[in-house]
Parts: sequence; C-alpha cells; structure tokens
Amino acid sequence: MVYYQDNEILIRDMEPADAQIITDEEIAQGWNADIGKYEMRLRHQAEGKSVSLTAEYQGNVAGYINIYPDSPWGAFANQGLPEIVDFGVLEKYRRKGIGGRLMDTAEKIAGEYADTVYLGVGLHSGYGSAQRMYVKRGYIPDGSGVWFGDKVCRPYSDCRNDDDLALYLYKKL
Repeated sequence: MVYYQDNEILIRDMEPADAQIITDEEIAQGWNADIGKYEMRLRHQAEGKSVSLTAEYQGNVAGYINIYPDSPWGAFANQGLPEIVDFGVLEKYRRKGIGGRLMDTAEKIAGEYADTVYLGVGLHSGYGSAQRMYVKRGYIPDGSGVWFGDKVCRPYSDCRNDDDLALYLYKKL
C-alpha cells in the first residue's frame, strides 16, 4: 500500500527486499546493522501487530518507520496506545524531508488507533537530530524518567549510554 507520494518521496509498506537493502546501507555507513531486526518487523506486519513503512527517495530505499498500534513495550506498554519504533533515514538521504514525511505518515496511522502516540529516543549523541525533531513536533517526556533496556533505570543505578538507554516521549494527536 502507498501512504504518501510526491515527485521525490514515496512511502509504502515495507517489503522483504527492503530488509537487505537497509541492512547493507546501514553497514556501509558504519552502523551495527542486523537484517534480523527488519525481518522481525516484516513478520510483525504480516501477523497484524505492526505497520512497517519504507520511504523511497527518487526510487531508492531511503528510510523506514514502524507503528505498533498496541505496543507491548515501554512507558505505555499494553495500554492501547500506538508506539513509533525503529525510525531511521539513511545518512545520504537526510535533510531532504524524508524523516518528516515518515513521521507525518506514522502519526496519521497512529491516530487511527488512539489520540496519543509515544516513542522512545536514545540519549547518546547519535540520537541528537531525532531528539530535536521530536521536540519540534510536540513530543514531551512521559515523566517516568530514563529507561535502560525494558525498564525504568532507578536513581543512582548503573546503566550504559548505548542504544538501550532511552527517554520515552508522547504526543497528543
């Protein structure tokens, strides 16, 4: 299904071939990518657990985003609220409006399920542009504090500043 299209950007359902393309591109840009993550997203989509989207820029796979209508993870787990999970735009396609279009589409889909959407954002500098974008889009912290892995990081406990250290944000749609 196509969710958005203009002269340069196309947003559609993720397809099996996208998994390998995204993985290869992320490895090429120095990321620790694993095709298993994208295969899982495709499986969840086939099972009706998620909506997984791919963005194309001028015909090339450029980004992705996933919406879980009743997410089992994070600050609002199993509360009937959609979560935006695993959002990315390949570095060579950034600053072309792709991320904004993916977020617009994800929020529109989330709005079909609830009036609130949430997401977790990493806290290390690699997530800096995402952190800024979410604030500009009206997302605010949920108030539960920092999460490490799948639970709240208790005050003064040890954690690592890696991809598992996150802050949950939400937005009224």
